Amino acid sequence: MLKIRIIVIDRTRSPFLREGESSYLKRLRKYVKVEWIEVKPAPIKKGRTEEEILLEEGQAIARRVEPRDYQVALDRSGDQFDSEGLAGWLEDLSTKVPGWVSFLIGGPLGLSTPLLEGADKVLSLSRLTLTHEMSRLVLLEQLYRAFTIMKGEKYHR
Repeated sequence: MLKIRIIVIDRTRSPFLREGESSYLKRLRKYVKVEWIEVKPAPIKKGRTEEEILLEEGQAIARRVEPRDYQVALDRSGDQFDSEGLAGWLEDLSTKVPGWVSFLIGGPLGLSTPLLEGADKVLSLSRLTLTHEMSRLVLLEQLYRAFTIMKGEKYHR
């Protein structure tokens, strides 16, 4: 059985997005084991480069990933699926991945180069630019949609 771990930088601050995350996590848990992990963001302050911040956050995320996890880094440069394609890909992973599938979502600056290069898959949710908080909700909704597709349920239609 597929197990999903979603590792994000910081907590979601927007109340309507938090409500949506909660709703879709509850729905998703009917189909699959899900862990939601929030990692402390690196301080963004004068004198620190984006690269330093990304590396610090990347190391914090990496500490939460288990060695056998299949890592999926979210980045706009990644591969895109339609909803049926995502469902098929997840179904295929469920037969091949013995451990967790860990989705990695960065903060406002994205993910570090080492995380992107070390990922088993880089996935793009859209060619549009999404806030890091919005991308969490989009991912959860699309994961839920994928599982309803796999089960042949009505939600997708």
